[in-house]
Amino acid sequence: MKTIIIYHSEHHGNTKKLADAIADRYDAILISDRETDHINLSDYDLIGFASGIYYQKFHENILKYAQDKLPHSKNVFFLYTCGIKRKSYTDAIRQIAESKCSRIAGEYGCLGFDTFGPFKLIGGIAKGRPDENDISGAISFFDSILS
Repeated sequence: MKTIIIYHSEHHGNTKKLADAIADRYDAILISDRETDHINLSDYDLIGFASGIYYQKFHENILKYAQDKLPHSKNVFFLYTCGIKRKSYTDAIRQIAESKCSRIAGEYGCLGFDTFGPFKLIGGIAKGRPDENDISGAISFFDSILS
């Protein structure tokens, strides 16, 4: 299955660690949201959107890219890292995918080291995350999509 993952991973590279693990194991194409000008998503069977969480949702670049470039009726999945786990982080990206009649194969999120805003004053939260268990979880998640 020809797979691409479009990602935004800014501060500590947390989300990229998950995307790298999947891309390395399954020979998926991994592209930063800053390098997507030449990408035609119609060429892919499975499209992943990966992001750290910014103000309770995926980064605005990922949301805009999905809104502008996601073709109709594609298979998609979501990866994210966050400082504090909540359920609603994928609501905005999910809404975009659903508006394009995409099939949502699933989502995987885990904690990631976070030093944004007041967390910087205390040295950050979720130190050491994502760890090997989180990365294994991302790989298991992707295995489940393929099976």
